[in-house]
Amino acid sequence: MAEHNELGKFGEELAVDFLQQKGYSILETNWTFQKAEIDIIAQKENTLAIVEVKTRSTTDFGLPQDFVKPKKIQLLVKAVNEYVTSNDLDVEVRFDIIAIFKENSQYKIEHIEDAFYHF
Repeated sequence: MAEHNELGKFGEELAVDFLQQKGYSILETNWTFQKAEIDIIAQKENTLAIVEVKTRSTTDFGLPQDFVKPKKIQLLVKAVNEYVTSNDLDVEVRFDIIAIFKENSQYKIEHIEDAFYHF
């Protein structure tokens, strides 16, 4: 596996642990629909959090959250609509980003709630 794939998988594992510590139930990881993949689908109370995880070993080229592009957002919205419909859920949907980056020898985690809105 390429090093960036291993870093991404490591980041997703950190994000799952982080969310569970914050009281979220993890419903799915790496859930796919057509061309879209949702990193984490988590629920806390009546809110379904659709979480895109971005992990970087450095912020030299920008913050991790800066790498979520409009095309990715469109794919996520389409996938979430399918997930909610197929599971007959009656929940509020929120799109979050968990940005993980290495600072010195530690990984910092930033949870950005309502990171973007579907249009």
